[in-house]
Amino acid sequence: MNAELGKENHIVNEIKKITNVKEVYPVYGVYDVLMVIESDSMEALRETITSKIRKLDGIKSTLTMIIVKDQ
Repeated sequence: MNAELGKENHIVNEIKKITNVKEVYPVYGVYDVLMVIESDSMEALRETITSKIRKLDGIKSTLTMIIVKDQ
């Protein structure tokens, strides 16, 4: 995700509190924050992203990439 300048650490700390988030890191480069979210369903994943993460103050944009695991 891309964050407003100076809001990166605040966003990382807030994201750590969200249930489905397994990992979160501040990064340098094109993006400012990288996270790993695990969910039992696409609906739960959508809810976490749209209702919890994207509504945090200081987030400018997000990019979602879904990993499909072989079973």
